[in-house]
Amino acid sequence: MILILLGPPGAGKGTQAKLLAQQYGVPHISTGDMFRDHKARGTPLGKKIQAIMDAGGLVTDDVTNEMVKDRLSQPDVAPGFILDGYPRTVNQAQYLDLLLRSLGRTIDKVVSYEVAEETVIERISGRRSCPKCGAVYHVSQNPPKRSGYCDRDVTPLVQREDDKPENVRKRMQEYGTKTEPLKRFYRERGLVAEIEGVGTPEGILAATRKALGR
Repeated sequence: MILILLGPPGAGKGTQAKLLAQQYGVPHISTGDMFRDHKARGTPLGKKIQAIMDAGGLVTDDVTNEMVKDRLSQPDVAPGFILDGYPRTVNQAQYLDLLLRSLGRTIDKVVSYEVAEETVIERISGRRSCPKCGAVYHVSQNPPKRSGYCDRDVTPLVQREDDKPENVRKRMQEYGTKTEPLKRFYRERGLVAEIEGVGTPEGILAATRKALGR
């Protein structure tokens, strides 16, 4: 089984990817995890990514595609995999098509988690994290025992710059610009299943499984 998960920032893709990976016994492949892995191992790709980020640039499609190609050459993807955060653009999707074709494989389904912009803003802007241990809280959904302080080490919590409402709106706008054409690309091939991304993780998982017919 090969799945692609789409959805705006804060839609819960990562949570669903982990649950689906457990359910179906296939790896969850996240671009963020791949970036961190290559950087930690000091691979040529990792050094290339680090140099781009140090210069304040964005990782190009070519570098991202190369990283995905490397990951899909690993033996653990034989039973299938779940892609989270890739492809992000039609160019990446076209590259993935060619890569899978060369491997004799095809995408089974593209799951798009639909969440209203204001809901996404509330979810993300409510996040607070501990700069010391990395613990993450939410002001309403998962608040710390003492407001504004980490439960583990009593360090004052911070809001990431990316999580401020004005920046979340920018990220949503960028997501819409890049991802709507991507959804059209896959919808024309009858691959897209749209799932309401609001509710409990278990409820959303059940809706996803139903859309997958499994």
